[in-house]
Amino acid sequence: MINKVTLVGNLGRDPEVRRLDNGVVVAKFPVATNESYKDKSGEWQTQTEWHDVVVWRQLAERAERDLKKGKLVYIEGKLTHRKYTDQNNIDRYVTEVVGNMLRILERSERSSSPGQFPGEQDAPPSDSSSPVEPKSNTTNGDDSDDLPF
Repeated sequence: MINKVTLVGNLGRDPEVRRLDNGVVVAKFPVATNESYKDKSGEWQTQTEWHDVVVWRQLAERAERDLKKGKLVYIEGKLTHRKYTDQNNIDRYVTEVVGNMLRILERSERSSSPGQFPGEQDAPPSDSSSPVEPKSNTTNGDDSDDLPF
């Protein structure tokens, strides 16, 4: 089974960061994604969807340090649902994306080389937020089926 979410969008506000009693850091922030389409009259329309994103530990620290409202980001994670009871004893439901990878897609003046994005390094990063390069399929030269399963 697969539960995977990939988002490319803009931050709706600066991350809200909390430090739990056990020292674990958690950051929450909304990400807006846009979809453009032509309506029946041929006019272009844009539909915006808002996604609540939560990141933990090192990713939360990085979000606190590097993310600001409006930044373009790439997020990978999983979709989660939870239920809680509010102060008025009403059941509330929340759907969130728990991120396990975060990449800022906008260039920064402090980037160390042309074409490099913040957080990118010349050597592969050692934390869990770094993407894994896909292995090339060179087994039999037949690339008619590139499915991984």
